Amino acid sequence: MENQYVYTKKRSEFGRQCIFNDEGPKIVDNLLPNKALIDEYILRDPVHRGVQCSKTYAEHDLNTIRAEYDQHSMNHAEGGWPKDINPLDIEQTMRFRKKVEKDEMYIHTVLQLSHPMEHCIFQNNAVNIYELYFTDDDQSALVERSKSRTVNVFRDPSAHKRPIHHLSWSPDGGSRLAVTHCNLEFQRAPTDLSTHSYIWQVENPNKPELVLQPTVPLVCLEYNPKDPHSLVSGLYNGQVAFFDTRRGGDPVELSSLAHSHRDPTHQVLWINSKSGTEFFSASSDGQVKWWDVRKLNEPMETLILDMTKGEEQSLNRALGASCLEYEPTIPTRFMIGTENGIVIAGNRKGKTPQEKLGATYKTHHGPIYALQRNPAFVKNFLTIGDWTARIWSEDCKESSIIWTSYHRSFLTGGSWSPTRYSVFYTTRMDGTVDAWDILQNQREACLSVKVNMSSSCNLAQGQ
Repeated sequence: MENQYVYTKKRSEFGRQCIFNDEGPKIVDNLLPNKALIDEYILRDPVHRGVQCSKTYAEHDLNTIRAEYDQHSMNHAEGGWPKDINPLDIEQTMRFRKKVEKDEMYIHTVLQLSHPMEHCIFQNNAVNIYELYFTDDDQSALVERSKSRTVNVFRDPSAHKRPIHHLSWSPDGGSRLAVTHCNLEFQRAPTDLSTHSYIWQVENPNKPELVLQPTVPLVCLEYNPKDPHSLVSGLYNGQVAFFDTRRGGDPVELSSLAHSHRDPTHQVLWINSKSGTEFFSASSDGQVKWWDVRKLNEPMETLILDMTKGEEQSLNRALGASCLEYEPTIPTRFMIGTENGIVIAGNRKGKTPQEKLGATYKTHHGPIYALQRNPAFVKNFLTIGDWTARIWSEDCKESSIIWTSYHRSFLTGGSWSPTRYSVFYTTRMDGTVDAWDILQNQREACLSVKVNMSSSCNLAQGQ
C-alpha cells in the first residue's frame, strides 16, 4: 500500500484572471523641431572616431636572456642501449646480446633489415663512388698543421725537486691527475727526500687536491677504471698499496714485505673482474703477481718470468719486468715488457707456466719503458725502448711493421692517442714530446714540443 497525501488549493487563491484587449497607439510626448538649433549645426568632415569593445590590457617591455646555439659533430661509435645497461661493462652487454639473440623476433627483424641493406650494397657496387672526374688537375697534398698549447703547469710542492715517474688520469672524464715522484737512482737520492705523491685537480694547478703520504716513495699509481676514488700503487721497496681518496692520503691496505716483490714495483694495472678489486703488478725481480685489494696479505697468483722450457722455474733465470699491458676486451691475456728488450705475450688460462708465457718478441736493445695496444686494432701494440719507437703485430714476430728512426737521445715513454688511432706520442730524455701520425708521415714527427730542459720521464693520455 502506497502512502500518499494530496495538497489541494482553491481556485480563488490563484489570483485574478488576465484579460487581454486590442487598443490603439497612445502619444506619450511630442518633440517639435527647433529651427534655431539648425543654424548652429556644423558638419564635421572628416570624422575620426575610435570604438574599443574588447578588454584593455597593459603592455610591458622586457629583455630576455639571449639563447646561443652552436653546431657540433658527434662520433656515435656505440649503439643504443637500455638505461639499466652500462655500455662500458662487457659482461652486461654480452648478457644483453645473448638475451636479444634468443628472442623469436630477432631472426625475422634481421631478415627484414637485410633486404634494404643488400640493395644499398648492390647500388654501391654498381656505382664507383671513388671515381675521379677531374684527372687533369694536379692534386695538392693535404697538409694538416699540428699545434699544441700549455693549459696548466703542476709543480712539485716539496723543497727538493723530484722526477715524475708515473701519471694516471681519473676515469670521471679526466678531471683529476695522479702523479708519483720517485728517484730510482740507487743510493743517489738525499736522505731527507720527501715520499709524498699528489692528486691534482686539472683546473687548479696552485695546490694539490690530496697528498698521498706513504712511508716509501710511490713508483707507480693507477686509478680504478670503475671507481674514481680507488687507486693502487707500487712502492719502491716492492710492496703494493691501496688508496681511497675518501679516507685521506694514508694507504688503506698494504701488502706484507714477505709476499711482495724484491725490487721496486715498476707497474700495476687493474684487471677486468666481477668484483672490480683485482689487479696485477710487475717488478724487475722477475715476478708478476695478481692481487685483490680486499686481501693484500698475500697475492692470489705468482708467475715467474723464466722462459727456460722443461725445467722448474727459478728466480735466478727470470727476466726482469719493466712494464705491463692489459686490454679489458681480452680479459685473460696480458703482455710484459722486460729489461732486456723482450715482450712476452701471456695467457692466464694456461695451466703450466710455459703455457702462460706464450709468444715472445725481441723488440729493443735495452729495457722497454712503455708497452700499449692500439685502442682500435688490439693486435697491434706500441713499444718504447732504446732510441726508437716500434709498432708490432701479433701475427708478425720476426720484425716490427713500423718503426721510427733512431733519435740522438733515449726515449723514456710513449702512449697511443685515445681519440685518433693513428697518432701516438713519445717522450725523450732531452725533455721533448713528439707526436707521430703514421697516416700523415712515417719518417718524422708531425709535432715536437720542448716541455722541459731536463729529461721527460712519463706520458699519460686522458680520455
